[in-house]
Amino acid sequence: MNNLLGKNTLVLGGRRSGKSRFAEGLVLSSGLKPIYLATGRITDDEMRERVAVHRERRSSDWETVEEPLALADALRQTARKGRIVLVDCLTFWVTNLMMEKADVARECDGLVKQLGELTSPVVLVSNETGLGIIPDNKMAREFGDLAGTVNQNIAAYCDTVHFVAAGLPLTLKSEVKI
Repeated sequence: MNNLLGKNTLVLGGRRSGKSRFAEGLVLSSGLKPIYLATGRITDDEMRERVAVHRERRSSDWETVEEPLALADALRQTARKGRIVLVDCLTFWVTNLMMEKADVARECDGLVKQLGELTSPVVLVSNETGLGIIPDNKMAREFGDLAGTVNQNIAAYCDTVHFVAAGLPLTLKSEVKI
């Protein structure tokens, strides 16, 4: 594996920052069987187009698993020796949990616990939501707070964290032991 990829890697960035493309490149550089674990739900035409762009970019080498809620369980089932899993993305997952009125903090704790039990590497993608203006409504502010807390908890656990802006990665954390 290259030195940009840890056992657990978090890739952060804004919308259309290039974070997913960068994460996909990390996964492919591993030489392991790539699994794409998608958390987004297709709820409208814009989301359908967004998903289509992501699918078109990936080769047939990728196996795709769709799981909008039970992320820890999906990782337990898909992460096996010889594989690497790309989770795209944590912010869609947080949105889905909020819409189901689930306990986001408890789900995040379960995800971190599951990451610690896996033997295969995982790359997680998430939006950095805290760089823009403060939203004018309670739900959007709650989402930003929850997404920020999830990002902090996952970043604290991961051995490698990258931030992507304008398609350019910046390594924020690298504790990879080679």
